[in-house]
Amino acid sequence: MARCTATKPDGSSCERIVGASQPYCYAHDPSNAEKRTRDAAKAGRSTPNGELGEVKSLLKKLIQQVLSGELETSRAAVANQCLNTRLRALELERKWKETQELEGRLEAVEGVLRGRS
Repeated sequence: MARCTATKPDGSSCERIVGASQPYCYAHDPSNAEKRTRDAAKAGRSTPNGELGEVKSLLKKLIQQVLSGELETSRAAVANQCLNTRLRALELERKWKETQELEGRLEAVEGVLRGRS
């Protein structure tokens, strides 16, 4: 099986399998550089890490308010339900992005396999 001829940043050789007519894997192929940059920028803009931190902060505040008696438990329960809904939405978004990434990787693998035919 042919292997990618690229060298990784640590100086070691890339060990990914490539098509017989391809010297590079998807990650090292210069013709994919622009697409990889776009995909990385898109993923960076849409990561929910900031939102996750916000939810955690709100939960911490909610707990403190309930324990101090500043907030009624019934109101806190409703707020908690809303935060749980937001967390589920963030998880769905993460899964959707993961699926999109895997579809892209699958397309790249299929391209390699077509090149072998």
